[in-house]
Amino acid sequence: MSQMGSMEVFIPEMLTFNLWDYGVFGLMLLISTGIGLFYALSKGGQKTSDDFFTGGRQMSAVPVGLSLSASFMSAIQVLGVPAEAYRYGMKFLWMCLGQLLNTLLTAYLFLPVFYRLGLTSTYEYLELRFSRKVRLCGTIQYVIATMLYTGIVIYAPALILNQVTGLDIWASLLSTGAICTFYTTIGGMKAVIWTDVFQVLVMLSGFIAILIQGTLLVGGPSAALEIASNHSRINLADFDPDPRSRYTFWTFTFGGTLVWLSMYGVNQAQVQRYVACKTENEAKLALLVNQVGLFFIVSSAVGCGIVMFVLYKDCDPLLAGYISAPDQYMPYMVLDIFEKYPGVPGLFLACAYSGTLSTASTSINAMAAVTVEDLVKPNMPSLSPRKLTLISKGLSLIYGTSCITVAALSSLLGGGVLQGSFTVMGVMSGPLLGAFILGMFIPACNTVGVFAGLGAGFVLSFWVAVGGTIYPPSEDTMGVLPYYGDLCPLYNATEGINSTIVLGPLPPRNVSAPLERPAIADDFYAMSYLYYGALGTLSTVVVGVLISYLTGPTKRSQMPRGVLWWDIIKETSLPEGGKNPFEDSLTKDSEDSPTLQEKPFSSSTFLLAGLTGSEEADRALLTKQTEAGAPSQCDSEEFLWLCHPVDTGCCHLLRETNV
Repeated sequence: MSQMGSMEVFIPEMLTFNLWDYGVFGLMLLISTGIGLFYALSKGGQKTSDDFFTGGRQMSAVPVGLSLSASFMSAIQVLGVPAEAYRYGMKFLWMCLGQLLNTLLTAYLFLPVFYRLGLTSTYEYLELRFSRKVRLCGTIQYVIATMLYTGIVIYAPALILNQVTGLDIWASLLSTGAICTFYTTIGGMKAVIWTDVFQVLVMLSGFIAILIQGTLLVGGPSAALEIASNHSRINLADFDPDPRSRYTFWTFTFGGTLVWLSMYGVNQAQVQRYVACKTENEAKLALLVNQVGLFFIVSSAVGCGIVMFVLYKDCDPLLAGYISAPDQYMPYMVLDIFEKYPGVPGLFLACAYSGTLSTASTSINAMAAVTVEDLVKPNMPSLSPRKLTLISKGLSLIYGTSCITVAALSSLLGGGVLQGSFTVMGVMSGPLLGAFILGMFIPACNTVGVFAGLGAGFVLSFWVAVGGTIYPPSEDTMGVLPYYGDLCPLYNATEGINSTIVLGPLPPRNVSAPLERPAIADDFYAMSYLYYGALGTLSTVVVGVLISYLTGPTKRSQMPRGVLWWDIIKETSLPEGGKNPFEDSLTKDSEDSPTLQEKPFSSSTFLLAGLTGSEEADRALLTKQTEAGAPSQCDSEEFLWLCHPVDTGCCHLLRETNV
């Protein structure tokens, strides 16, 4: 109990797990780990890095689509989306529209490029289009962003585990990180995808159980909607163009779409999934399955937030002091409404952990993939497939450990896990999206331009994000809806524990002296965090175009064929059966290291060889290059084998120095 004047505030007994809850939660972890072990041991494990990172490119649409849904719907969303719907209303459903626009743009603009070029690392494209330095810049920026994001993802369920079990926060962090690192390291992409399928079903089951029980407690759907409407929670028609409003139709459809596009269109973790599909059509179908999954997850989470407000409309748990942060709304409600239903709170924790294990495993696998493709292979080209696989698993272990370390620092977040995660992805991934747009759709952009654009995009978005963190906008500016603590139960020595006393004004939660705010704090820094990514993307594109024209735009004749979107769509249409004509079979060779003549080049080598895509011109160039060596030298490491994509009937040898 805590003192407030002459009255004593009654704090309810701490709600915790029982044996059934631990059993349900433990079963989920056991199944997730078992899937990893199965794919590590079945059929001899992963023999090549391609098996480890893309599942041998033989995955079907439904499991990949559900895996895409689970990958970014982590515990951050399980905790954050209901809490935001509680405070801002049903307009959070506009996120589904932003996700739909992202799915359509990804399927039409970005998927064909990555799939038809057969790239394992998305940043390999930046080298094909610009230079190796741009590729390395993209890789490093991606790894940093993903490590920060994954750290926040691991921190979120550790908070829940600490709250509902009393387990030390460090023990929570270590258990979460260790499990997902383990099954990702041993099982590779197939383990990640099939574990995601199981986990997205657990996530949906948890949301549905909470939604049904909460709705029944408030008197049914009609009563819940009526109360929510009376308190301004049914507010879909919010078209306020003010960028300082945290959530409106525009923040989700413009800012949100670009944030999601940076996650799905060019983000290694997601691209790595849909290029794992058997065909391009399967990959597009996977994106549609993903959209259906996202719709059900987001709408269920928003529904839980609305029901939560209806339950606590007269006594907000945060105002009453029952919880200390908005991220704790959901676990508090679950323990409250399911106190008499053993095992269900365990299902909720399993729901939150499922999302986290899915996202963290995805990110760890993707960071290992870009490191191998962008740093290891170019510098150690003679490594055997088996050694590359071992290096890949070692990198997964290293990155998993690093993410646990970042998670320990995530307690410093002040705006909640949802805002923290979207801020990281917006600041770091927004400029990278701009770089891919410059490469695929703006032929004039040159290397200097893309570097300048990346720098400008990162500095500008980082500046506003840091400013918004130091000088957070007021709740009125953000559009927080009213929430109340008027009828919270108080303990009165004469009337007993069950008496209800109307409280006066509660003391402010933050009693520290406010910082002196500069004029820019209430305008530029007050921008909704969903616009950070859009700011980074647009500034990257604008600066990149301007600098490219000032320093001499790239001419189409100087550009290798097949790196622009319309060239790829026009000239690399899939043959019958949907097989990629540029597919790189280097990683599909066995450990026996077959002769070089059996190794056709990937599209990336074709482009880096300086070929134009014109059959007549390239035939002459290939002939000139192959005449430089004698046939007896064909087994030398100095020569490599190329099957020309245009003249499909001829194959030639190239000197390695020409590539």
